[in-house]
Amino acid sequence: MGSVLLADVVATSATVAATRSRKAKVVAIADLLARAGTAELETVTAYVAGSLRQRRTGLGWRGLTELPPPADTSTLTVLEVHEAFERIAGLAGAGSQAARSAAVADLFGRATAEEQRWLRGVVTGEVRQGALDSLVQEGVAAAAGVPLAEVRRAAMLAGSTVAVAAAAFEGSGALGAVGLHVGRPVLPMLASSAPDLAAALVKAGGGEVAVDTKLDGIRIQVHRSGAEVVVATRSLEDITARLPEVVEVALALPASSFVLDGEALALTEGGRPRPFQETASRTAMGEGVAVTPYFFDVLHLDGVDLLDAPAAERTAALSRLVPVEHRVPRVVTADVAVAEEFLAEALRSGHEGVVVKGLAAPYEAGRRGASWVKVKPVHTLDLVVLAVEWGSGRRQGWLSNIHLGARDPETGGFVMLGKTFKGMTDEMLAWQTERFQELETSRSSYVVHVRPEQVVEIAFDGVQRSTRYAGGVALRFARVVRYRDDKPVSEIDTIETVRSFLG
Repeated sequence: MGSVLLADVVATSATVAATRSRKAKVVAIADLLARAGTAELETVTAYVAGSLRQRRTGLGWRGLTELPPPADTSTLTVLEVHEAFERIAGLAGAGSQAARSAAVADLFGRATAEEQRWLRGVVTGEVRQGALDSLVQEGVAAAAGVPLAEVRRAAMLAGSTVAVAAAAFEGSGALGAVGLHVGRPVLPMLASSAPDLAAALVKAGGGEVAVDTKLDGIRIQVHRSGAEVVVATRSLEDITARLPEVVEVALALPASSFVLDGEALALTEGGRPRPFQETASRTAMGEGVAVTPYFFDVLHLDGVDLLDAPAAERTAALSRLVPVEHRVPRVVTADVAVAEEFLAEALRSGHEGVVVKGLAAPYEAGRRGASWVKVKPVHTLDLVVLAVEWGSGRRQGWLSNIHLGARDPETGGFVMLGKTFKGMTDEMLAWQTERFQELETSRSSYVVHVRPEQVVEIAFDGVQRSTRYAGGVALRFARVVRYRDDKPVSEIDTIETVRSFLG
């Protein structure tokens, strides 16, 4: 078995959470990785980032509510934990539920109290003290003694930092051998934000830029090699079988091999975008409304890698390859007024906004660079807090995740729209911890229910249909702007107002 204990990962995770120093975080991560053997290096890399190597385990909060008493001493190695989750993930068919419960009891029964908390968090995606991927890459580079830029590029091309951790310890030659392979998705380039177009043009490098319509669809990366097509999501999940219409478009393009970046979008008969939830459901389940692919970048074309080519060159290649009906609408300009009119038209057409792109920039896969800058209007609502959850990780001891409600004029009550812990400063967390305990009406193990008196201003990116909440809708990417002590609950937004954002 491996030499690194689960306790070592938990201790490193706690150290990363406890310090604000980026250097100290990287040192802690590098120290842990340096102690890992070759066989366990990928697992240690994943765990220090706060994630499992298994995409799905069949476990959730419900399956982890009743756990055995914790062990007194730490004995679990990371390899033993990984192998246990492999067995759990492989369970299926008759008797699998009982077998899964037994396997969970066996694994958690060997874990200490701290290890049980960490394991529960990593299963449910709540290990917020897990290191950011950029920190893990710095830790890998420091532990292996290789340039950080080489680790970043290899991780981008391989699709994850975990996949190149072992190569880093073999040296620069092994990292350099990791290249773009058609059929193997790479991490997508991401956009930063700006409050308005004037700021976005400056941030993207000034001068002439491309301004793309920002579609509210699902990010897709399409690879073709001969008759073989792979369609992947931004998280690199293979969804080829779910989107035959995208495969059909890819096979019709005049090239034998390429890698395209774009969006899949469900449209109305009039050509306007359908609610995001319909597109998301279609790409997740493979059933429902048809989607149309729109592409905005090309990373490879007929044997030539274009990642390092300037955006202007990639745009020209895209225009040669993809017909206009499958290209994201774009204008190239240095004039803010032209960009403003293009943004206005995008909004009139039902889209989110625009992305401003520098024409000289390479494709910085896996990074949120300054050469892509998104601009979109910020919607806000005044809502009421219905309940709040105790935080974990660095928010341990604070009331954090708030439950949001809109006013229902018909009943005089409130309709829940979802939860958020985004946008909260430490000062806000301290204030709301005191405030919501004053409003407390009851509590469960981690939820404090409160009198519906505190108004909060919430920014959000959109509204989607939801069967989870009684109102039938939920907010997308909700975050706190400020608490509104100046506004009575009688003046908060109604559920009808919220539903009007469905379009």
